[in-house]
Amino acid sequence: MFNRRMRGANAYSQVNLETAVQSADPHQLILMLYDGALLSLAEATVAIEQKDVPKRAKAISRAIAIIQDGLHASLDVEAGGELGQRLAALYDYMVERLTQANATNNAATVQEVSGLLRTLREAWAEMPRQQAAAVAG
Repeated sequence: MFNRRMRGANAYSQVNLETAVQSADPHQLILMLYDGALLSLAEATVAIEQKDVPKRAKAISRAIAIIQDGLHASLDVEAGGELGQRLAALYDYMVERLTQANATNNAATVQEVSGLLRTLREAWAEMPRQQAAAVAG
């Protein structure tokens, strides 16, 4: 019975996520990618503490996929110029560090990447407010 409830909750959660993605603007989609990567890295940290290797590997792999296939893939390096190139290099660095963290079971490395992602997420979240202030000012 509990398993049936969990499947129902997971299905509801999936529908809720799909609805959020469909109604989000590009800026919000990037925030969702940052949030997903950060959540995966938090799960990886817990898995490392619990010595749960399969859970750690799955969480780190999910974070890598979000960084590579979501954040990095969404960059327009030509339009972004030097900033775009630097972000691309930073995303590549994060993937490299997470690959090392997965191989060595290193929570500190996972936390390093989490800190980088958090900083980028905060800056990305602040952009609309700064743009609105610039237009108003």
